[in-house]
Amino acid sequence: MTRPPKRELDECRRCDLWRNATQGVSGKGPRKAALLLVGEQPGDEEDLRGRAFVGPAGRLLDELLLAAGIDRAAIYVTNAVKHFKWEPRGKRRLHKRPNGAEIAACNVWLQREIGAEKPAVILCLGATATRGVLGREMPVAASRGRSFAHESGAQVRVTYHPSAILRAMTAGDPAPMRKAVVSDLRAAWRLSQRG
Repeated sequence: MTRPPKRELDECRRCDLWRNATQGVSGKGPRKAALLLVGEQPGDEEDLRGRAFVGPAGRLLDELLLAAGIDRAAIYVTNAVKHFKWEPRGKRRLHKRPNGAEIAACNVWLQREIGAEKPAVILCLGATATRGVLGREMPVAASRGRSFAHESGAQVRVTYHPSAILRAMTAGDPAPMRKAVVSDLRAAWRLSQRG
């Protein structure tokens, strides 16, 4: 199995998200990375630049990876949904959560990435990523610290999406959630390096 070529993501018409997106955004990382991180969908900057996790959540992810002692160049990062779903708010394009049909439509691309990379561990960043990887809804808080089996043989772990930490920064104290994600990243990395 091979990674989906960018051209195929750009030409994808499996759902309607392509209509308002600039382009499809594929994952990035080394071949056969032992740890694969899955987020929700591209954001505004990712949609414009065509690269996963380069916007505010991506910059925070870089900080979290650094705090966990993980080199981003050693992992593969992607999203469950490959086109940016948004709604206009004045001149801004604001994120809108993908629905179940959109997650399911993109699943062929995500499963191709997983099949091509053959990771030992998949770390889902948030509920949408978890639904894309495992095919069912699971609450993040209740799923953290547990391992789930993926049909590829990979172990699946769950943690919060960096954007949840960004939202917590405006609503209260993000420190506990930030600490939890760093801990989950470390655990997933250690698990991926066994064997």
